[in-house]
Amino acid sequence: MSSTDNNAQLIQSHGREAIRRELQSLQNLTEFIDDQFAAVVALLLQQKGRAIFTGIGKSAIIAQKIVATMNSTGQPALFMHAADAIHGDLGMIQPHDVVIAISKSGNTPEIQSLAPLLKRNNNPLVAMVGNIQSQLALQADYILNTTVDQEACPNNLAPTTSTTAQLLMGDALAIALIQMRGFNSHDFSKYHPGGALGKKLYLQCGSIAQQNAKPAVLPNTPWKEVILTITKNRLGATAVVDENQCVLGVVTDGDIRRMLENHSSFEQLTANEIMGKNPITVPHDAMATEVAALMQEKKITQILVTQQSIYFGVVHLHDLYREGIL
Repeated sequence: MSSTDNNAQLIQSHGREAIRRELQSLQNLTEFIDDQFAAVVALLLQQKGRAIFTGIGKSAIIAQKIVATMNSTGQPALFMHAADAIHGDLGMIQPHDVVIAISKSGNTPEIQSLAPLLKRNNNPLVAMVGNIQSQLALQADYILNTTVDQEACPNNLAPTTSTTAQLLMGDALAIALIQMRGFNSHDFSKYHPGGALGKKLYLQCGSIAQQNAKPAVLPNTPWKEVILTITKNRLGATAVVDENQCVLGVVTDGDIRRMLENHSSFEQLTANEIMGKNPITVPHDAMATEVAALMQEKKITQILVTQQSIYFGVVHLHDLYREGIL
């Protein structure tokens, strides 16, 4: 075995050991979801203000991530760096805000200086802390215990397991708030309008159909014109509609192939004779995710869209891939 292979195995063993250390130390975190945790969730539910998260060093980075999660799930939140707080940023705290200070030791100089200033304005102070005997914990109104046995660092120094514990506690708060508020996917979409995630939550099939051509023929349209309509609009199908634009049927590429296979003479054939009757249609305000599931279930590559029974357009399977729905 080469030295390169030996090094690869050694590196992998270090990585696995780090994960094992973290997982082992985090096993006890569920025991800290206690009455204090419930009280903090209840406080955030009843307070009219925001959750102000603060910390320093790695804890400050974790605080920023928790703030992002809170804001995206219906809990207004702000980040305030502990070092900047005593140099003017305390002004961001309003009377009804809840302050959540994150610290492993709870005894850093910045946190010790900040805690009494926070208490001065009577804002509820929550300590997310890894040392429940620390100065921060002793001054806090509520404690979220994130004590861990050891860091994943072999020297037990670099913040690793402790910051993961903070992150997990923040996620637990956010999820508890989501469930207590009945926060659903429609609420979620209000805060995530962009990207593939947003599209899955709010995009309607009518918005997709509007970007496409709107192929349509009348029942008496000769088969050659039907083929030209399908080819010109490049959606692999055309709707067959009456004079009021109500959908009567659909002609797809497959219908054209079957026509050629089943008829020895087809010069006189019209759309009415080759169309598929009672086609699957969806309303224009149907969610794109629901339409995607329907198309996959029915094994079809395009679907007709209607608005109050009137032909609206076509959605193709490729559209759903393009939009990131599939």
